[in-house]
Parts: sequence; structure tokens; C-alpha cells
Amino acid sequence: MTKHRCRPMCAACCIAPDISSPIPGMPNGKPAGVRCIQLSEDLLCNLIDSPLRPEVCKNFKFDEVICGNNREDAMETIADLLKP
Repeated sequence: MTKHRCRPMCAACCIAPDISSPIPGMPNGKPAGVRCIQLSEDLLCNLIDSPLRPEVCKNFKFDEVICGNNREDAMETIADLLKP
């Protein structure tokens, strides 16, 4: 188990990737680089404890390889992983 955790004010996983699953308020999911509508002003998920939270979001866990050392690392890595 890792000692690392999600970083406050990051939310790269809620902005950088495309999500094809329906999200409340975004029935067709969201494109890469678009802020999830369920992301609060302080960059926290409004659906964190909701049964409406998409499975893809529930299944994402902090991983140092993906999340790097800071938000910029995470945004860049996720964007790179999405490139064809």
C-alpha cells in the first residue's frame, strides 16, 4: 500500500481524461481537458460518496506513476496516456 494520497487542489483526474460514462449533468460524459461539472470550486468531487458517481471515477486511485510530484505532472501524464 502506498503512503501517497490525492493532493488538495489537484483534480487532474477530473479534468485531464475523457470520461465516456454518463455523469450527472453531463449525460454524454466529458471530453479530455474539460472540467467535470461535479467538481466543486475547491476542486473536490461533489459525488464522492454518491451512488451516482461513475464507476470509472470510483475505480481511479492515486498512483505515483500517474500523479507524479504535483498537479502539473499529473495533467501532463494523463494527457500523454490519452494520445493515440
